Amino acid sequence: MIYLGSDHAGFELKESIKDALEKKGLKYLDLGTDSLKSVDYPDYALKVAEKVKEDKDKNSFGILVCGTGIGMEITANKVDGIRAALVHDEYTSQVAKEHNNANIITMGGRTTTPTEALRFIDRFMSAKYEGGRHENRINKISSIEKLNI
Repeated sequence: MIYLGSDHAGFELKESIKDALEKKGLKYLDLGTDSLKSVDYPDYALKVAEKVKEDKDKNSFGILVCGTGIGMEITANKVDGIRAALVHDEYTSQVAKEHNNANIITMGGRTTTPTEALRFIDRFMSAKYEGGRHENRINKISSIEKLNI
């Protein structure tokens, strides 16, 4: 399952992503927003992050879009177990999964074209977490989450 969320600034890009996912026959759940009306991005980042955290399917992930992708990334990463990565090209999309085992990617509706977004998503979906030397780093991130500081 792919969980989608956006604020008003990311709404149009999210809608383009939905269309592409439908054409590919991929399952997704749109958690909002549903218009260009101004909303607060943390509300949608939290919805997606919670769904990703609850989903036990290792192939499930989230896509969040706001104006730049930064606010969504910051908010989603506040949820224990979430590793959200702002992607801005195919390489960052790939290593977000391979090195960081990201379970959410974020993009900017004002900085990313629909064509670019679909390339980023394809690259992310085709990448596999490498583990190995990266596992210790992921474990350190998890330890920091548990500190609640």
